[in-house]
Amino acid sequence: MDINSGILLIANSLLLGFILYYSVKLLLAYHMGLQIESPLSFIVKILLFSIFMNFSLFFCEQIINLTSYISLSIRSIGENLFNKEICFTTFINQLNSTLFVDGSSLNVFSIDGLLKSIVSFGFFNLILSYALRYVMLKVLVLITPFAFLTLITKNTDWFFKSWLKSFLSLLFMQILISIILLICFSINSNLLNNASDIFNKLILLGSVYALIKVNDFIKEFMGGLTTTVQGGIANFRNNS
Repeated sequence: MDINSGILLIANSLLLGFILYYSVKLLLAYHMGLQIESPLSFIVKILLFSIFMNFSLFFCEQIINLTSYISLSIRSIGENLFNKEICFTTFINQLNSTLFVDGSSLNVFSIDGLLKSIVSFGFFNLILSYALRYVMLKVLVLITPFAFLTLITKNTDWFFKSWLKSFLSLLFMQILISIILLICFSINSNLLNNASDIFNKLILLGSVYALIKVNDFIKEFMGGLTTTVQGGIANFRNNS
């Protein structure tokens, strides 16, 4: 049994627990005269969300594939325009050829040395941030059935809202990164002929900074999780 089947088995077991809980609650309400959700409404809700829950991993897979297709399409436009692969590896090589010229030694007290240090730290930040994004996206996909399960009651539906915003924000981040990379290559291709100019080097540094700030922009625009090195998931419930 693979991990997806195991997750669905656990989710369906919890679904059965919800049904037993409602049955006991309905029995008590009948004897004590309490107001409770009608059985017909509960049965319809259970059937509907159980279908969503059991097919949720498939839905997530299709949404991720769509996001990847959009991202690849954007990058393909850049490849046709600039005749080079639009990716982090090419971007790093392009920055290295611009900032680290002639194999000059690193002098942190010079302008070039300061720029090189900032760029190196920026790329290290990016690596950690996007690695965290990949891990968190995997985690969110795995807990998808449980997120749909929480829609059964109003006391737990906040979890689904937080999950949805976090999941969509991480996916939209991939599209926005592709757009920023396309813009970066567009700007940098016009600067390479004057790479020794300090202003142009600052523009290149701004390209790196824009990639670092993608997550903050998504966080402000859509909510969801933060994947910055300093961030965390302590505010997961606050996003509901």
